Amino acid sequence: MADERKPTSLEELDARVTAARAAQEQRPGAKRPDSKAPPTSGLGIAVRIGTELVAALAVGVGVGYGLDLWLGTKPWLMVVFFFLGSATGMYNVYRASASLGRRDDGDGT
Repeated sequence: MADERKPTSLEELDARVTAARAAQEQRPGAKRPDSKAPPTSGLGIAVRIGTELVAALAVGVGVGYGLDLWLGTKPWLMVVFFFLGSATGMYNVYRASASLGRRDDGDGT
């Protein structure tokens, strides 16, 4: 083999990774990988909002239907839990859309 380099030690590798991370953080506009950023695409936002609304409705109707079967109160509990699921879904949509305009820089402002 023409390339007879000695493998780097773990300390050297750790120093190189630390230097690369420090250089990445010093770049203007660099984001931390563990930051909680909202989805950036319009499709991602639409899918999240639609999923949250449908999931809340499905859980509400499912719980109401199950309780109706168990207690024999058809259809009253399903109707009540439908409205509770609707309210919860709308609240989740509100929270998701309200967080879109917020920017979290991590500096507390």
